[in-house]
Amino acid sequence: MNEVAFIDLGNIEYGTAWDLQESYMKKGLDIKSARFHNEPLGEQEIKHYLFVCQHPHVYTLGKSGFMENLLINDERMKDLHVTFYKTNRGGDITYHGPGQMVAYPVLDLEQYFTDLGRYMRSLEEAIILTLKEYGIESGRLKGSTGVWLDADNANARKICAMGVKSSRWMTIHGLALNINTDLQFFNYIVPCGIVDKGVTSMAKELGKVIDEEEVKKIFVEKFAEVFESEILTGQIVAA
Repeated sequence: MNEVAFIDLGNIEYGTAWDLQESYMKKGLDIKSARFHNEPLGEQEIKHYLFVCQHPHVYTLGKSGFMENLLINDERMKDLHVTFYKTNRGGDITYHGPGQMVAYPVLDLEQYFTDLGRYMRSLEEAIILTLKEYGIESGRLKGSTGVWLDADNANARKICAMGVKSSRWMTIHGLALNINTDLQFFNYIVPCGIVDKGVTSMAKELGKVIDEEEVKKIFVEKFAEVFESEILTGQIVAA
């Protein structure tokens, strides 16, 4: 059973969290490189991390996304206090902001399974099981990533977006679950580049404000269950 250090980053600027993930990925990649070249190793073991956080208002565009899916200009974004990043994750454009749980697993999939499709389905499963604890039945939409409600009919709506990057089976980026998210910010983009589907949140579906700390706790438990891992309390160390 792999050990995963859980680190709650709190409310953190998107770029800062991205840099942090990149630095932890690099630590893993450096160890892999040293092993491959039979070089002396400083740190011997590649460790796994699960970062959870919230971001101030931000739109992020994946490497396969299209700028035209951002429907407002820089001036309007400034008015809305929203920043923008082009990222190296998969997927198109999405929104992060208050009331949303963002999770960034930094894992070495060579210690789990070398299958990105299975990795994405496993992330989805952890969210599906989390939502089930609240009586929200969710699932997958054929041909799309993320977690959806009523995926098999015209009322399909996304509650959790996903986009990851993998390098030599080290992962960064991850998922964003709408809990108490202000959904109006999705009106200024074409979420994930999908024009004919809606976006929702746990609060909207249940008609009440949701305890975000409770959701976070349940998600970490489900993540451990799906990935058959032991969750440890971690802390930021020099990367």
